[in-house]
Amino acid sequence: MSRIIPIDRSRIAATEPVIRPHIRRTPVVAAEGRDFGIEAGAITVKLELLQHAGSFKTRGAFANLLTRPVPAVGVAAASGGNHGAAVAFAARALGLPARIFVPAISSPAKIDRIRSYGADLVVGGDRYADALAACDAWAAQSGALSIHAFDQAETMLGQGTLALELESQAPELDTVLVGVGGGGLIGGIAAWYAGRVKVVGVEPEASPTLHRAFEAGHPVDAETGGIAADSLAPKRIGEQVFPIVRQHVQATALVTDDAIRAAQAALWSGLRVVAEPGAAAAFAALLSGRYRPRPGERVGVVVSGGNTVAVDFSR
Repeated sequence: MSRIIPIDRSRIAATEPVIRPHIRRTPVVAAEGRDFGIEAGAITVKLELLQHAGSFKTRGAFANLLTRPVPAVGVAAASGGNHGAAVAFAARALGLPARIFVPAISSPAKIDRIRSYGADLVVGGDRYADALAACDAWAAQSGALSIHAFDQAETMLGQGTLALELESQAPELDTVLVGVGGGGLIGGIAAWYAGRVKVVGVEPEASPTLHRAFEAGHPVDAETGGIAADSLAPKRIGEQVFPIVRQHVQATALVTDDAIRAAQAALWSGLRVVAEPGAAAAFAALLSGRYRPRPGERVGVVVSGGNTVAVDFSR
């Protein structure tokens, strides 16, 4: 179990300059609901898929590697794909060995990313939980530093820098929609905004980790299927994540796989943005009407990753 430290605005602000030399300040795009044929006003799209290694996970990876002691044997991480790619990228940048564990459901795009960064890749098991068990066993045996994909203080502090950055780019936002898997991203974002902006968690119906936790009042096992299973289906919300989201996340929405596919298509058609399924979930809530903004509500949508082979450039 990782050490428990408070996740708040001051610690996120202190983390930002530490990782800033290693991460990109990803852009935002101003759009309107009518651009996508929906009844919504101003929409600010945060293009975090343009981050190094293709997702927001790079923020948390560098936060861990730059603020925790790393043994000579290096680091280990379990991942559906994006966290593994981020840790592999950050480890290569800092000259550290990395071993990454992913389940068989990880997309080819994410596996290729991890391999391209030179990490030792282990593919096995059916779900993220299987990869995590293998990673934990390896870390215990080898002494490697294990970097948790979401339920780790440093991980959430790194992900929270996305919200710090977004607020500087779009300080007028009333609401931010965020896709949820294990909760590291929404935990960091919610801790940064701390109730000053409405934060809405969006999950696939096939893997409702946060929804089930809210129903039970604590983290519980949830279904782990659907089109976004490689990024939004870790079995349960993080133990350290849950108190933060329970305090600062004001609403949740569940979306279907069909809605996620439609959101991917709409982001490509309307913005020429190639989002992976998990990254399109937040936008799917708007597009499908599972989240309906009030008149004049200024909405931000985090498009969190783009590690997909959805577009064929052969022609």
